[in-house]
Amino acid sequence: MTTIASWNDLSEKEQLESMFWDAYKDAFGIRPRFINFPDMSVAELKKELVSLSTVIQQQERNRLAEENEAADQVERTILNLMQAGAKDREMAVRWLMEANEANGDKEYLCFCLGVSYGYFN
Repeated sequence: MTTIASWNDLSEKEQLESMFWDAYKDAFGIRPRFINFPDMSVAELKKELVSLSTVIQQQERNRLAEENEAADQVERTILNLMQAGAKDREMAVRWLMEANEANGDKEYLCFCLGVSYGYFN
């Protein structure tokens, strides 16, 4: 039976490879199965991690901007629904639920509309 080494039992390079593996997934949504870790030095891995960190930070800024834009659109839609006959915000949100087939699931509605989770709570 193979035992799994603890983090402190790994070499610096093995730790960096593990961090790279996860950071690449965060940055691009896939695991980098095509990376040849044996050919990479510790310095190269560190440099790549800095680069991946920059990509992740930019993607986070983009995600927040997209969520803010989506929230603005949702608020405009809610106002339009209220002008079209919804008696209040709650009713307008219920209409959005129905239109998006969210079945009362506010988190799914957030997903459908591209707003941050918890937006309707």
